[in-house]
Amino acid sequence: MSPALTVFCREYQRLSPNHLEGLYDIYAPDIRFCDPAHEIQGIASLVAYFDTLFTQVTACRFDIEQVMEQDGEALVRWQMVFCHPRLNGGKEVQVPGVSHLRFAEQVYEHTDYFDMGAMLYEQLPLLGGVIRALKRRLNQ
Repeated sequence: MSPALTVFCREYQRLSPNHLEGLYDIYAPDIRFCDPAHEIQGIASLVAYFDTLFTQVTACRFDIEQVMEQDGEALVRWQMVFCHPRLNGGKEVQVPGVSHLRFAEQVYEHTDYFDMGAMLYEQLPLLGGVIRALKRRLNQ
């Protein structure tokens, strides 16, 4: 595994509200970060994003399950496990996802792919029940 990818995996598994400085080891100063809800440019904005994320949840961790790397790019399959006081009754929510990374000495482009519905909408008291019912009907 390349040094940049090794740092990424190590730091994401240690990421916490008290350990955001590890992001500076992972990402280039002009990092471009995208997920289904955000597009962020620059390391300062990305650190601020993670700081806000960690203030909204009571717990959050990333369990890395698989890494595939080739020619300065990687796909990292993970599970995000978090607790938010207003989602799923404050109980743990697990969301699988994949990160596509482009890197040289540091990661300069990071795109996350995950099911925003599973992460957010299905965890809401009224809307979650409606979405789960719709999914069941679609699977019949």
